[in-house]
Amino acid sequence: MQNKINISQLTSIDETPMELLLLADPSVEAIKDYLKRGICYVAKEDEQVVGVYVLLKTRPFTIELVNIAVADAKQGQGIGKQLVFDCINRARALGVKILEVGTGNSSIGQLAFYQKCGFRIKSVDFDFFTIHHNEKIMENGIWCRDMIRLELQL
Repeated sequence: MQNKINISQLTSIDETPMELLLLADPSVEAIKDYLKRGICYVAKEDEQVVGVYVLLKTRPFTIELVNIAVADAKQGQGIGKQLVFDCINRARALGVKILEVGTGNSSIGQLAFYQKCGFRIKSVDFDFFTIHHNEKIMENGIWCRDMIRLELQL
């Protein structure tokens, strides 16, 4: 059974749940940058923030889901899927035609998750993580080097 959550746009950057955003992106500098340019939404359950996502307009009729995270204790309860479908509905309401998302080549669970939500692999940004991060990222025993780009036609 899915939990009842309330998803709303964050009205103040001071209320940003940075600890959640850092679960999906280890760069505080990158997060601060796209928060200034994007729209942040938070999911609350019983007034507790349990999830977050950030949308960023990248081109005409195109928006990217640049960060999405669910609190560790709440993962596996369907909240991530609720966030993605909320994101899709908001993107459609904005008149967006393409919703993009990127994840690491080593993020096996995320790759499966996005495809289950209807996204298709579009391209690969080779060496994205080796260029944009100072430290080597290891996940699932795999060196995270490349950004796998997925998109959903709306």
